[in-house]
Amino acid sequence: MSTLVAQERKDLTKSSLKKMRSEGEIPAVVYGRKVNTKSIFIKRADLNRVIKEVGRNGIISLNIDGNSKNVILRDYQNKALTGDVIHVDFLQVDENTEIDTKVSVILKGTSVGEKAGGVINQALHELNITAKANDLPDSIEIDITNFEIGHTVRVADLKEQHTNFKINHEDEEAVVTVDYVKQVEEEETPEEEA
Repeated sequence: MSTLVAQERKDLTKSSLKKMRSEGEIPAVVYGRKVNTKSIFIKRADLNRVIKEVGRNGIISLNIDGNSKNVILRDYQNKALTGDVIHVDFLQVDENTEIDTKVSVILKGTSVGEKAGGVINQALHELNITAKANDLPDSIEIDITNFEIGHTVRVADLKEQHTNFKINHEDEEAVVTVDYVKQVEEEETPEEEA
């Protein structure tokens, strides 16, 4: 588990926020069940390092002025033009805390079907899941290497593979399909009669 150092933020004025961001710090809040919401700030470089280490849904040991709490990155806001993170929400968790979140579906490999002229149609790029904090995956990977044209992976298939969390989608929903490529015939324009 990675540790992220934070400090309590007591000055909540706009001018202090602007100064904080210009110095490479990000304002944040920590909240959770039976926990008073606390305003804090963290260093941007430290946040980037920790996310690389534990992933988007990983558990982080957040050290606020010497007091550690287990948290996950619940939400964040980006600056529209630059994409820089400008605010972060942390949710305090324990091993029994169940969390509803979204995880990315990542396809690995090049399918046999694509090599034969088919195309990959990924219907779901994210899945809504419910999991205990310790069981949260950063993403769900599907190896498509052996998929032939016509092969479909449905939510039910993923539910069989991933039993340590709940996927909140209908069983019959398609996640990815290797489709046939339809030959589009050029429409012949009728010649004008002279």
